[in-house]
Amino acid sequence: MKKTNKLIIKIQRLLNQLNQREYLHHFGPKKYKLKQHLFALLFMQIAKWSFRRVSFLRGELGFITPTYSALYKSRKKIPKGIFDKMLGLTINFKPKNVGIDSTGISIFNPSFHFVKRIDRDKPVKSFVKVSAFFDLDRKKFLSVHSKIDKRHDVNDFEILFKKQNSFKNLFADTAYDSEKVHEACFKNKIQTFIKLRKNVKRGFYRRKQMKNYSKKHLSQKKLN
Repeated sequence: MKKTNKLIIKIQRLLNQLNQREYLHHFGPKKYKLKQHLFALLFMQIAKWSFRRVSFLRGELGFITPTYSALYKSRKKIPKGIFDKMLGLTINFKPKNVGIDSTGISIFNPSFHFVKRIDRDKPVKSFVKVSAFFDLDRKKFLSVHSKIDKRHDVNDFEILFKKQNSFKNLFADTAYDSEKVHEACFKNKIQTFIKLRKNVKRGFYRRKQMKNYSKKHLSQKKLN
C-alpha cells in the first residue's frame, strides 16, 4: 500500500486552487502526477539529497516517487510561476513588519581533488542569488526571487515588490538604501527602516522617509 502524508495533500490542495492540471504536460507521459514531482523535489531540497537517493529511499519507504531521471527533467520543466503562486496562496494575513535580504547558494561543491586536477588556484565561484521578503513577526517567507547572474540588490527589490507590496514597515541593510526603494515604499505608504549609506543625504523620497526613521527600531527588529 502506497503511503501519503499531510504535505502532499496540502500541495494538491494548492494546485487545485490554481486550477492546475493533474499532470505536468497535457501530451506527456501520465505515470507520475505533478504533486508527486513537487513533493519529491521539496524533500530533496530539505534533505540535501541527490536525485537518485531521493527516488530510491522514498520508494523503499512506500511513497510513489518519480525516477531520478524524471525528477531531473521535471525540475527544468516546471514553470517558476507555479512556485510563486503556491507561496502566495499560503499567505492569508496582512504582513506588518517585513525584512528583505539576499544570499548566495552554491551550485557546485567541488572537492579539493577536482580543483587540483583542473589546475585552478582560486575556488570555483558559481552560485544562485536568492532574494526574499520575510515576515519578521510570523517568521514566514512572503516572496522569493532567484537568479544566476550577478545583480544589484535594488533590482531584486523591484521584482519582489511587484509580488508583495501590502505591508507597513520595511527593514533592510545598507545595500537597499536607494532612492528607488524609498520612492516605491513612500508611494505605497510603507515606512522604510534602512541603514543609510555614509554621507548620502540627497533624494526627495529618502528625506521624506527619514522623518520617521529610527535606528532603535531597526536594531530591535534585527535582534528579534
